[in-house]
Amino acid sequence: MSSNDSERTKESGTGFHAVTFREALLVWVRVALLSFGGPAGQIAVMHRILVEEKRWISESRFLHALNYCMLLPGPEAQQLATYVGWLLHKTKGGLVAGILFVLPGFISILVLSILYASYSQSTFVEALFFGIKPAVMAIVVEAVIRIGKRALRNNVMVLLAAAAFVAIFFFRVPFPLIILCAGLIGFIGGRLGKDGIFNIVKEETEDAANGNGFVITTAVASHTPPSTARAVKLITIMSLLWLGPVIILAAVLGRHSVFVEEGLFFSKVAVVTFGGAYAVLAYITQQAVSTYGWLNPGEMLDGLGMAETTPGPLIQVVQFVGFMGAYRNPGPFDPVTAGVIGSVVTTWVTFVPCFLWIFLGAPYIEKLRGNKALGSALSAITAAVVGVILNLAVWFSIHTMFGEVNDVRTLGMTLHVPVWETVNLASVAISTGAFVLIFLFRLGMIPTLAICAALGLAYHYLVI
Repeated sequence: MSSNDSERTKESGTGFHAVTFREALLVWVRVALLSFGGPAGQIAVMHRILVEEKRWISESRFLHALNYCMLLPGPEAQQLATYVGWLLHKTKGGLVAGILFVLPGFISILVLSILYASYSQSTFVEALFFGIKPAVMAIVVEAVIRIGKRALRNNVMVLLAAAAFVAIFFFRVPFPLIILCAGLIGFIGGRLGKDGIFNIVKEETEDAANGNGFVITTAVASHTPPSTARAVKLITIMSLLWLGPVIILAAVLGRHSVFVEEGLFFSKVAVVTFGGAYAVLAYITQQAVSTYGWLNPGEMLDGLGMAETTPGPLIQVVQFVGFMGAYRNPGPFDPVTAGVIGSVVTTWVTFVPCFLWIFLGAPYIEKLRGNKALGSALSAITAAVVGVILNLAVWFSIHTMFGEVNDVRTLGMTLHVPVWETVNLASVAISTGAFVLIFLFRLGMIPTLAICAALGLAYHYLVI
């Protein structure tokens, strides 16, 4: 081994091999470009590169970081990259890792959004998304099943999931309120000594100790000790970065500007995105379509299709919502310029909080690892998230397979009643094919989307 190699592999005070910032930068670019396939695929890529290939971080430390990120609102894969980057090179490392994780997806979805808004009436784009929508629907259903198996370990968890589904699907209860109620139920259950029923997170941690899952460690890197002065400084700086642009836009364009509305709405979304992108999409769709009128019902599926087929977090779909909302309400700008501004504002307020959660919370959350009430609250929230995602799956299914859906209000409920005469048999057929590909042939997300997109093109060009 050369003297340089020896120096590079010298153990640092944090327990990691010394890694140059330049070397880390190149690896974070590689991770960002390979971050397809949703959080599971993205976490697998990071594990393969950081743990197995580079050996920069141990298996137990990687899983410890992942478990922490799963406690937070926001995209856990992006936050995991930020966390590891921070451990390696402090704040600048976390910023580089987190920003690069988002950047390729931001550029890709911005380009696709411009093309979508400009050419959505063209036969090619219409045909492409006609095939993608059923595939996305099948992917969401698969997510319900996958998360449900993990979260619904007993009848209490099943009941919480069912209650969340009924609340949001039939009564349009806001997603944040559902999360709050579920968390309170779990917290109280844990305090009353019912953590054996509620604390699924604890059970998974205990399984991990036997080698069946995550391995938690309590070791903290030397540059992460809690500090009140640091916390106050960090909260002040990050709050100004987070909301400062929105305040400036409000001062220049007025409180009711679409950019300000998007900034405030997606700032709120950023603090309630527990359970991943699929969980919060129901809430975003409900507000973007029914409350603000930024999207038409079927367009959220198109945006999700973009996010599924580009690198980066799935929550990046909010950028499409921000673009279309501003494109249709451009104010003093031309539509495309307004759409670009809307994309930037939406992405900014969505991801700046992610850095705050990591930089601020890591030193403190370690102390709460064994807290039973906290674990019970998190488990109850996870169960409720399953019901919310089921709502999303049913909503997507109805609007994918039927050309017209009526909202019927009765007994305080809102029922989504499809007009059966508007059923689209071609969409039903492609949907069936998507389910077969995913559940029978176990085909991955990207191949399924590609095949369904090809079927949509074939139907429009060869059948119609």
